Amino acid sequence: MGDSAMKDYKEIKFQLEDGIGLITLNRAEKRNALSKNLMAEMIDLLKIIKTDKQVRVVILRAEGPAFSSGHDLSEMLEGDAVFYREVFDACTETMEAIRALPQPVIAQVQGMATAAGCQLVASCDLAVASREARFATPGVRIGLFCHTPQVPLSRAVGQKKALEMLLTGRPIPAEEAERFGLVNKVVPAERLAEETLTLAKEIAQASSLTLALGKKSFYRQIELDEHGAYDYAKEMMALNALTEDAREGISAFLNKRKPQWKGK
Repeated sequence: MGDSAMKDYKEIKFQLEDGIGLITLNRAEKRNALSKNLMAEMIDLLKIIKTDKQVRVVILRAEGPAFSSGHDLSEMLEGDAVFYREVFDACTETMEAIRALPQPVIAQVQGMATAAGCQLVASCDLAVASREARFATPGVRIGLFCHTPQVPLSRAVGQKKALEMLLTGRPIPAEEAERFGLVNKVVPAERLAEETLTLAKEIAQASSLTLALGKKSFYRQIELDEHGAYDYAKEMMALNALTEDAREGISAFLNKRKPQWKGK
C-alpha cells in the first residue's frame, strides 16, 4: 500500500499485515478525540484504502485507555456557524466513508467510546469490545444533544435503547452493548487484539468482490420495505452469480477443493 505508507499522518496510524488494514487513532493524550485534522486524515486514508485491493478487511483501533471521547470540545468552544458545519460535515463524511468502503470494518474497542466515538463504533460493520469498554452518548448533559451519533446508533440498537442512551447520557457496559447489538462480541482485555484479528482473518478468506457486493447490498436493503428489499436482493444475487468468483466458488465446493479468488 504505497500511497498510504508515504502519508505523514499525525493523529492516526496505518499498517497492513497479511491483507488486514490496521487503522489506529493516535491521540491518546486527548482520549482520541476526533479533531478536524484527525477526521481529515481518516477521510484521506479511507479514500486510499477503498481502491487498494491488498486491503481485504479493516480493523479500527485506538491508542491509550479510551477508544474515543468524541469531538474535540476544545476546538468547539468558540466556533461560529461555519466552523460547526465544517466539523459536522467532516464527521458525517468520515462515518459515511466507513460505510461506503468495500472492505468490512471491525471496531476494536478497548475503553470508553462516547458521543462521536460511540458513533464511530456504530458506523463500523462489526465491533469487538473488551469487558472494560463503555459506550455513551452524553451530549445531552452538556447542552449539545448527540444528533449525529443517534443516526447509526438508532440503526444498531433500536429506538428504545437508543433513546435511553441519548436522553440520559448514561454509559452502558460492554455486556449490555452486546445484548442490544452495538457490539458483536465481548472478550477479556488481554484477548481483544487476538479475537479481533481472528475475526478479520476469517472474513478475509472470502472473495473481496463478494464481500464488497454483500456489504453494499446489506446497507441498501435495510433501507427498503420487505418487498422492495427482495426486488433489490434478487437482482444483486443474479449479478453476483455472474461473477468469476461465484463460479469459482461453486466449482470449488462441488469438487471439494479450496477456491482461488480473483476478485472478479
